[in-house]
Amino acid sequence: MAAQTIVVGTRGSQLALWQANWVKGAIERSHRDLTVELSIIKTKGDKILDVPLAKVGGKGLFVKEIEEALLDRRIDLAVHSMKDMPAEIPAGLCIGAIPKRGEPRDVLISRENLPLDQLKHGARIGTSSLRRGAQLLHVRPDFVIVPLRGNLETRLKKLHTESLDAIVLAAAGVLRMGLSERITQVLDETVMLPAVGQGALCIEIRDQDPRIAAVIGSLDDPTTRTVVLGERAFLNRLEGGCQVPIAAHGHIDDHGYTLAGLVCDVDGTHRLEQVRTGPESRSERIGVELAEALLAEGAGDILERLNTDAHN
Repeated sequence: MAAQTIVVGTRGSQLALWQANWVKGAIERSHRDLTVELSIIKTKGDKILDVPLAKVGGKGLFVKEIEEALLDRRIDLAVHSMKDMPAEIPAGLCIGAIPKRGEPRDVLISRENLPLDQLKHGARIGTSSLRRGAQLLHVRPDFVIVPLRGNLETRLKKLHTESLDAIVLAAAGVLRMGLSERITQVLDETVMLPAVGQGALCIEIRDQDPRIAAVIGSLDDPTTRTVVLGERAFLNRLEGGCQVPIAAHGHIDDHGYTLAGLVCDVDGTHRLEQVRTGPESRSERIGVELAEALLAEGAGDILERLNTDAHN
């Protein structure tokens, strides 16, 4: 009997291919009767590289075209970075598995290997993320935030070609690419709260596809799923896409599930942050309650101003 083939949809960057190949290898090891192929799909976020992400508009900049291929049955499953996933999943699709999370934090890579507090006054910091820029400005209003687009390799090159003093990247991507020696500083969550789902992968499938669900079932890490779904419930209640200054990070310990959430003005002047703890079985409810607490503090006004500015 010929081996069955499963097609995995992915973006074409080196990091995306690393992630897709990791999933491919895991499937092939646990299902030796299957052949796994990759299908590289260009997304809107990959095509528009000369505009800051916040100005490109819309949610799902790095997933929409891949999700369309999944719905059209051109691929059998998709591998995304969880932090790129919009709060809402399209009808007909679902999160099939969330593998064990990698490092969730952000890292600073500075040209002269100086940590954040030693960078010169007016230092130029490159980042594609409003979340990162807002939190940097909250700590150091003197920083100049420079929009930084492109894949990981391109952004590392721009540290020198764009006369930047430092750049901020997701630690997980840097580590997955074997570039740990480039890291100047892992940024503490009190300085830089991570993006929702950062460090985790999302394996997306059709929600009425038991065959594929069974194939990837063993890749799901229940603890990571509980933690990340709580973060995503927080994001969903705030109706946020990946290009707004919203951050959240949860963890499970002896006290249960603890979730920290943040909403910040783009210039860092208004930073609203709270923490909630409760039973891990209620992680999603805790996410909603945390979002509602921030909305009561005025988070909705911050997000409304941001959305208004984005459309002007």
